Amino acid sequence: MKKALFASFAGLLALSGCQVGPVFHQPDTPVPKTWAAMTPTATATDNWPGSDWWTGFGSTQLDGLIQQAMAENLDIGAAMARIEMANGQAREAGAPLLPSIGAGATGGAARQLSMLGQERQHTFEAGVLQASYELDFWGKNRSALQAAENRADAARFDAEVVRTSTAASVATTYINLLGLQDQLEILKTNLRREQDTLAGTTSMQQAGMIPLLAVAQQRQAVDSLAATIPPLVQQIEHLHTALAILVGELPENLHLQPESLDQLQMPAVVAGLPSGLLLRRPDVQMAEAQLKAANANVRVARADFFPSIDLTASGGIESYTLSNFTVPPLGIYTLAASITQPLFHGGYLRGQLEHAKGAYQLALEDYRKTALSAFGDVEDALSATTQFSAQKQAEDENVTSARMSYDMSREAFHAGTTTILSVLNGQSELLSAEQGQAQAQQAYLDALVGLYGALGGGWSSTTAGKEAAAFFKKRRKNFWRCWAMGIVSANAHGPAS
Repeated sequence: MKKALFASFAGLLALSGCQVGPVFHQPDTPVPKTWAAMTPTATATDNWPGSDWWTGFGSTQLDGLIQQAMAENLDIGAAMARIEMANGQAREAGAPLLPSIGAGATGGAARQLSMLGQERQHTFEAGVLQASYELDFWGKNRSALQAAENRADAARFDAEVVRTSTAASVATTYINLLGLQDQLEILKTNLRREQDTLAGTTSMQQAGMIPLLAVAQQRQAVDSLAATIPPLVQQIEHLHTALAILVGELPENLHLQPESLDQLQMPAVVAGLPSGLLLRRPDVQMAEAQLKAANANVRVARADFFPSIDLTASGGIESYTLSNFTVPPLGIYTLAASITQPLFHGGYLRGQLEHAKGAYQLALEDYRKTALSAFGDVEDALSATTQFSAQKQAEDENVTSARMSYDMSREAFHAGTTTILSVLNGQSELLSAEQGQAQAQQAYLDALVGLYGALGGGWSSTTAGKEAAAFFKKRRKNFWRCWAMGIVSANAHGPAS
């Protein structure tokens, strides 16, 4: 009897094989042949930034900060929690594909009274093993599992988005912090220079060589320069706090060694072929996974229009004990099937299907926008690196000219052939040139970080895709093994990522 029972189940389960609804197709996405912002002398090759692209700046302190952020950043921690949630939802979605099996036992005393007033009492004991299964003939449950797996994929891709953006944020914040510190040193150097000039003009005025007006003008220049330092210090402290939060540290516990932008190396500008970008952007892969999930949800909504077939079975033993004798244990079993066809639900099923289709179209537009934005990000980043590199060179030359002009104005002033205004103008122009040089260097390094981020931060879906495929292959293998053997395993869907 047991063999017949399991044979019946196996035969009915084998009928579960078709799916209704649209099959997913990869959306056509226009891909540029080359990067429009690439310099005429540069050529796009299939070289992409490595996963540790930040080491190209040659700063061990920056390397340590990013490594700490990868381990302690709170946004990354939240992304990992979302992966765990998505894996749990995938397990839940896969549960209906397996029979639900439970066991129960009952026992107690019973009293029966006939129409003639005769009384009969007995005790009974029963143990039953129960199983139920929804025949997934239309593929509803399999589509729900596919949607959940796609959402789990999206959660993993989202974690990669957070990782790459966090690494870029740490690098950008650190570079900006060094840039402001360099500007602060420039201001302090110029302030000392202005103070020295003030001391010299004061001595010259006391000797009757220059008027008092020249001293007042120089003192005003010193005071004006000193007033620019406190706001810059506040910006530095703000960036220090932001950097501490990024690496999961209290600001008071984040101690940095002195470093300058001049000590950083300038990594080479690399940009792979446009055709490979979509596979190296985790945000694009996340959008595609969400699109696949939306497509599977359309199949789930479509399957709700078709009949639902449920199978139930139970088997066990039952025994009665009467007042004068005991009934030997009896083997009991039931096997039943039911079919339910939706007829009228007030438009609920139709609305559910339209909602699923609308969600798919929304996901499709989001995917196309994300893909298009990815190419735009690279174009903007390439343009920025080109233009800021040219600006940096021009600012370097400007500093050389401004320093020469300032030195000449000082010599002329001490020689008595010019006024203090010439010196003040030279000081102002030199300070402006040195600040512009530091800002241009900072902007160029920021542009490099932006380019690495636009290119995917060294991430590639090739390795990640293989890992995800292996994960779900193992999950499905365990599932079909359990189905064939009639074994229910709490871990049929594999371990959490």
